Amino acid sequence: MKKHWIMLGAGLLMALAMSITACTTLSNQRASVLKLPVPVEGAQFAGSESCADCHDELAAAFSGSIHDRILAQETAIGMKGCETCHGPASLHTESEDPSQIIAFENLDAGTSSSVCLRCHSDGEHFDWAGTSHPMNDVGCLSCHKIHNPPVVEASLEKAEPELCYECHALERAKMYYPSHHPVKEGKMVCSDCHANHGSMVNNLKTDERLNDLCLNCHARYQGPFVFEHSPVSDDCMICHDPHGTVSNNLKKANEPYLCLQCHEPHFHAGRTATATGSQKDPYGNIIPAGDYNSGNKNIWAQAYATKCTQCHAQVHGSDLPSQTVPGQGGALTR
Repeated sequence: MKKHWIMLGAGLLMALAMSITACTTLSNQRASVLKLPVPVEGAQFAGSESCADCHDELAAAFSGSIHDRILAQETAIGMKGCETCHGPASLHTESEDPSQIIAFENLDAGTSSSVCLRCHSDGEHFDWAGTSHPMNDVGCLSCHKIHNPPVVEASLEKAEPELCYECHALERAKMYYPSHHPVKEGKMVCSDCHANHGSMVNNLKTDERLNDLCLNCHARYQGPFVFEHSPVSDDCMICHDPHGTVSNNLKKANEPYLCLQCHEPHFHAGRTATATGSQKDPYGNIIPAGDYNSGNKNIWAQAYATKCTQCHAQVHGSDLPSQTVPGQGGALTR
């Protein structure tokens, strides 16, 4: 008994150490992502007009954009124009030395994004720093082009979904599978489901369960049902791949193979092959009726030839009792 408690205590200490390490790692990641670039020492603000003397094309493209129209009091440092992001430029305008200005092409994704996050720090951007994009060196400027004319909404380099497909090639391929959400047809875009700037649930537009996101469109599966199918309540993606599948209805596998990953063959599907006791095993011996441990392949062939939803039509949930065994579960389970 004493040994048991010692082992339990050691396990708890190890779990606590792993938790502290994970929190420390996440804290360090957030600190590196949000580290602001250091302004050039001794430089003073010179005004955007001095920038336009050399960067006339950039200034013309920037003019009239959302960042150009913003008021000084709305920015994090109380001013507007080029130096809001690039820092004081007096030394750069005098020497034309690129090292005397904050040049974003010389910054890593996290540091350049931290400049944007000074202003874009609430709402949908609040959880950005801890999501998969910055953890994979994807920053704001990977998708947004600030100096370009606002041809695409939100200063994006390209429109969805083509912009997302530049990195997410596997998801692009799945959109051409026989069963897919209507993204390539133009009826949906990635951001209808995904919070591109981060969320508490795997970069998805929900703060609670993943299922709540699916049920925004597929409300008929919400229930509550008298007889529930447990995977439906837990996670839609146990059975479905939302980006696309070869199987119908976004199912990860065809029937009955998808169902048989959790459920053993039952009822007539596996029993009728030996119902009369006339089947023989590979050695010529007669198999007793209902023997599932015989190894006879014909039994399983009979089971696999049956589509589960021929009988279990309401796989998401049902209010109807079983028609075959009254009072023994719902139509989806029996």
